[in-house]
Amino acid sequence: MKKKDYLRLTLILAIFFLALGGWLLHLRIHPPATDAENYIPAVAGFISVIIIPVLFIFRATIPFAYLLNGMTVIIGTITMTHFSLENPPPAWTIQTILLGTCLPDIFLLWGKFAVGKALFDLDPVINRPDAEVSRGRFFRFPNMGFWYAHVVTLTVVYMIGKYFWK
Repeated sequence: MKKKDYLRLTLILAIFFLALGGWLLHLRIHPPATDAENYIPAVAGFISVIIIPVLFIFRATIPFAYLLNGMTVIIGTITMTHFSLENPPPAWTIQTILLGTCLPDIFLLWGKFAVGKALFDLDPVINRPDAEVSRGRFFRFPNMGFWYAHVVTLTVVYMIGKYFWK
């Protein structure tokens, strides 16, 4: 096994274990049997644990895995931020923000995003590792502007939906 293939396998395992840890943590805190709305994150967790790592294994599906991984991270960030704002800590201090909200979980999600980006950037068919960072079309996939635009857009859509779905 070449060193690059070993690194790919290590990153795929990292994305699997990050997703598995988050999914099991979520199932412990919000079991689907107690509330029907807990099924949505349970299904998203299943996608993150099983489908995304498998898609990263095959070179032809790496872009789709990267896209799916990024979207689950964005949706998880939005919903956990909303949950933290709906269930605030008794007092807003640095300690309660860091330990009494979903902020640590959101940090784990973005770690999962970074591992997915590393897997995407590592593939020589899609990206040449020695190429410079692309400069044009900042808001087009796979540039980071694409993800920034989707964080903002999906947050706005979520807020509008939450406002009108009362």
